[in-house]
Amino acid sequence: MPAGRPTVYSEKYVESVCEHIASGKSLVSWCQIDGNVSYTTVMRWVEENPEFQKRYVRAREAQADYLAEEIVQIADDGQNDTYVDEDGKQRTDQDVIARSRLRVDARKWYASKLSAKKYGDKVAVGGADDMPPISTTLQVAGLTDDQLRALASIPVQS
Repeated sequence: MPAGRPTVYSEKYVESVCEHIASGKSLVSWCQIDGNVSYTTVMRWVEENPEFQKRYVRAREAQADYLAEEIVQIADDGQNDTYVDEDGKQRTDQDVIARSRLRVDARKWYASKLSAKKYGDKVAVGGADDMPPISTTLQVAGLTDDQLRALASIPVQS
């Protein structure tokens, strides 16, 4: 029997990986735990098992929500933002603040990729505040038959 990690699909692995991901942790970190299967094995299971695929997608959605909540927690935690120097003066610890900003930005980016509709940037198409929205309505009243035929031959992009 060849040595290596087990690759037998089981409910135990499905439950474990989905819980791990839903709690905000990565699939990579789950796979690095002794006794767990490899990343490629999990991805193969996701492709081959529709029920696991559904649970995996739900776990990823929960992961995005978890990360969004972590963002608020990190932003609200100012516990280590300041320190007292040798002279007894309170100073701002720029390294701690920069690290917190990085943690927030990484979670924002990842949540926006996991759940773009919910956490992604919203793109609005329209005019400025002092201008009406851009109109996409085509007025055809009063056009000649030749003009209408010419318009009908223009390919529409979707």
